[in-house]
Amino acid sequence: MKMRLLIVRHGLTSWNNEGRFQGQTDVPLNQIGRRQAAALAKRLSTERIDAAYASDLSRAWETATAIIAHHACPLQAEPGLREMSFGDWEGLTYAEIQERDAQLLARWEVDELNLSAPAGETLHQIAQRVKTVFERITVKHPDDTVLLVAHGGALQVLLCLILGLPSQSYWQFHLDQASLSEVRIYPQGAILNLFNDTCHLEKQK
Repeated sequence: MKMRLLIVRHGLTSWNNEGRFQGQTDVPLNQIGRRQAAALAKRLSTERIDAAYASDLSRAWETATAIIAHHACPLQAEPGLREMSFGDWEGLTYAEIQERDAQLLARWEVDELNLSAPAGETLHQIAQRVKTVFERITVKHPDDTVLLVAHGGALQVLLCLILGLPSQSYWQFHLDQASLSEVRIYPQGAILNLFNDTCHLEKQK
């Protein structure tokens, strides 16, 4: 097995700009996000891509669609790559959550693995569904180049899983909007070849 993963975070949304918890609320790309997706699509236009998967939320799906327009392989929707659900906190800023649920927020920040936002999802739950998706893809595409387009939290958890780190370490990775990372996966383990690269966005300026 020698699989190459191209890992992409979706482009910018208005809620990203406003610092709002998006979670699984279906917020579309804004104009900047669409330009970011187009720039990344141009960068990846000459890359070999054998298979492509994206979260079915529109901000990830639209980013992936822009990339796949340059390639022959179909884009497959993967709900398991959705962002962590923040339940009743979605649409709120950190300051608004602190004002509304200060005690729960403090407890959640200490134990995200087992606690969730009201009606939301724990870190353990998102780790389990991301693991399920990853295992299915590795079985199906052991020697392929696979594009994954999803969300910051989900992809940070995925990187922990691939690199053998605990899910709680996800915060130690930061992925910018429309960033590209690359992981090579071998029977002996994984190599992080590229991380949070946004040089294609700098060329826009």
